[in-house]
Amino acid sequence: MAWVARTVPACGGVDPRIALGAGGLALAIALRVAVAGPAGAASIGAGLVFAAVVAAVAALTRSGRAAAAGSRPIVVGVLGALVLCVPAALRHADGAVAAGSWSGYAPWALGVVAVAVAEEALLRGSLYAAIEQRAGAAAAIGATACAFAALHVPLYGWGAAPLDLAVGIWLGTLRAVSGSVTAPALAHAVADLAGWWLR
Repeated sequence: MAWVARTVPACGGVDPRIALGAGGLALAIALRVAVAGPAGAASIGAGLVFAAVVAAVAALTRSGRAAAAGSRPIVVGVLGALVLCVPAALRHADGAVAAGSWSGYAPWALGVVAVAVAEEALLRGSLYAAIEQRAGAAAAIGATACAFAALHVPLYGWGAAPLDLAVGIWLGTLRAVSGSVTAPALAHAVADLAGWWLR
């Protein structure tokens, strides 16, 4: 399926992978909001619809380049997740914030992992690669961080955008350091899973 993006010629200098990726992400966000309705970010079903669309767009826009192999992306991903969890863990250190229970964790975990991995496959996978080829790693980190922040606005509002932008920059940095989408995908998924107890 990745052949679709590679066989469509660039229009007006725009890489078709970037155009298709951005358009597909916008469609996925609109579908998520429509399916979730008043439940918003709490809708697991809407999250799974979003993840499926984003994963399909990532597959369509993926470059044929092989990712970095070995344990480095996994080590970078685990360390990246720990950094993401530190602020929330510090809030719990004094015991004033109660930890969550196991009730409802399994379906929620399935949803957040699917969303995290799909987002990273598109943002720090195919879009990062396309932008990096045209403008370098710094531009790829910045553009995908902005997209990451923007995709969360309909769910969490503009107040969360600065934090999401910072997290997006961190995830992009993990991608640049590791040379693989595995690192940010692992960091994102682990941090989201830990969020059940650290919220």
